[in-house]
Amino acid sequence: MKVSFPYMGTTVVYKKLLEMLGHDVIMPPKPSQKTINLGVKYSPEFACFPLKVIMGSYFEAIEKGAEVIITSGGHGPCRAGFYEQVHQRILKEEGLPAQFMVFNSMFRDFDNFYKNINALKGKNSWLKIGRSLILVYNMTKKLDKLEKQVQTIRAYEVKKGETTKAWEKIQDLFDKAFTKQALEEAYLEGKELLDKIKLVDVPEEKKLRIGIVGEIYVVMESSINMKMEELLGNLGVEVERSQYLSQWISHNALPEFINKSHEIEILRKGERYLPIQIGGHAKQTIGHIVDYSERGFDGVIHLMPFGCLPELVSQSIVPKITEELGIPVLTLAIDEQTGTANNMTRVEAFIDLIKGKRVKKIS
Repeated sequence: MKVSFPYMGTTVVYKKLLEMLGHDVIMPPKPSQKTINLGVKYSPEFACFPLKVIMGSYFEAIEKGAEVIITSGGHGPCRAGFYEQVHQRILKEEGLPAQFMVFNSMFRDFDNFYKNINALKGKNSWLKIGRSLILVYNMTKKLDKLEKQVQTIRAYEVKKGETTKAWEKIQDLFDKAFTKQALEEAYLEGKELLDKIKLVDVPEEKKLRIGIVGEIYVVMESSINMKMEELLGNLGVEVERSQYLSQWISHNALPEFINKSHEIEILRKGERYLPIQIGGHAKQTIGHIVDYSERGFDGVIHLMPFGCLPELVSQSIVPKITEELGIPVLTLAIDEQTGTANNMTRVEAFIDLIKGKRVKKIS
C-alpha cells in the first residue's frame, strides 16, 4: 500500500522501516510556506501550529498518491490526541479521504497497537518484523549520536555551512543502508565526514552552550522553528535539544517497571515545579530546564506553538525557575505569523545577555 507520515526531524528513519516491510512510501515534502498556507487554510483558526503544518503535509502527501497515513497519537489534556479525528474529517470534507493508522503506546491500548502492526506486517514474518525494528532503532541511535556531534562542532567550523552539508550527506548515506553491516559503514563514513571538518580553536571558558526545550514537533522540525539549531550554531553556540527520536522511542517502548530511560530522570527533575502531568511535553520542558541548569548550560530557548496549552503552563513557571536556578530562558511562540527577522533579533540579544552575564560572573 502507498503510505505516508508527518514530516518531523530525521524522516529517513520512518521511511526506512516502511520500505523494509515492502510498502510503497510516499515521502511528504519538507514543510514549506506552501505547506503552512495549506494547513492554515483548512484547519480551525485557533488550532495549535503543529496541527496546521501536519494538515498541510497530508494534503501534499495525498496529492502525490498516498492512501494510508501513519501517525502517532497523544493522551491527556494535550489536543494531539484529537489530531487524527480533525485531520480525517477535514480531508473527507475536501474529497481527499485517506485511511489513518494511529499508533498509541502499546501499554495504553495493546489491541489497537497489535491491529496496526498486523496491518503493516502484511506477508512478512514476525522474525523479519523484529529484525527490521531492531535495525531501524539502531539507525535512530546512530543518527542521533552524529546529530549531537553536528550541533556541537557547527559552532566552531572554519567554513560556515560545511557541517550542515555534511549532515545532509550523512542522512543520504543512512537512507541507502538496509543491513547491519551497511548501517555500520554509513555511521563510520558519517563520523569521518564530521571529523574532517576544520574547526576554530576556542578556549573552554569562552564556549557557550544553550539547550532547546518545548513541544516535540517545533523542537525537532527545523523547517518550522526557523532552523534554530543552525542559527545558534552560526552564532558560535553549542546546542542540545531536549527531544531526540531515539530517546522518545526508548521511553515509550519500555514498560514502567523496567523503564530507565533518560526521560524518566527528566520527569523526576520537573516534579519540584510541576508535580502532575498536564499533557504534551510540559513536564519534560520544566525538567530539562532544571537539567540544563545542573549541567552548567549558559541558557535555554523555549519553543512553543502559539496556543499550546501545556507549554503556556510551562512558560508561566519559567520565571520562578530562572529566579531560583539563575539560568536565563528565552521563550519564543511560533505560528504562521512568526517573523524570522524579529525572532533572530531576540535570539542575538539573548546571546549578548548571556555573554554579559558570564563576563560579570568572571569579574
